[in-house]
Amino acid sequence: MENSELEKSKYPIGKFIAPDNYSDEYIREKINEIATFPERLKSEVLHLTDEQLDTPYRDGGWTIRQVIHHCADSHINCFVRIKWALTEQNPIIKYYHEDRWGESPDNLTMPIAPTLLLLEGLHFRLAYLMKNLSNQDLKKSFIHPEHSKEFKIEEIIGTYAWHGNHHLAHITALEKRKSW
Repeated sequence: MENSELEKSKYPIGKFIAPDNYSDEYIREKINEIATFPERLKSEVLHLTDEQLDTPYRDGGWTIRQVIHHCADSHINCFVRIKWALTEQNPIIKYYHEDRWGESPDNLTMPIAPTLLLLEGLHFRLAYLMKNLSNQDLKKSFIHPEHSKEFKIEEIIGTYAWHGNHHLAHITALEKRKSW
């Protein structure tokens, strides 16, 4: 696979680009994307067979099953990180090895239904929390040890809206290629 094809298969909607300004409209739009992610995901995957769920979205990539479970893993971490940022002064968060989590038995073989339910509840809470943050809360931050960088909650909202859309695009691109 050529580099441009590989890049497109890894990042079908492109890499996250932070806006110059986190406007109220931008924040509302991204919170809506977060709120609707579980339903959009469910509509794409509920009809898939186990064989389809166990198909990698690209050569060397995770299976659709792993992608779905990864979204729950990642977004649980997002929720906890936001809570830490809201309740502690610029905490250093715990890094997790998403690649190792992706290879754990539940991510490899567990049915997707429990994870889809988890995502529904989790995203309801994420969106509810995010909609009720003040402008001051949106500026609260945490430090990510992998990047040694401070991340503000407003950026995390944009990042995780992108993250859900990014992985949903992995699934829809595979479905289109396979005519599922």
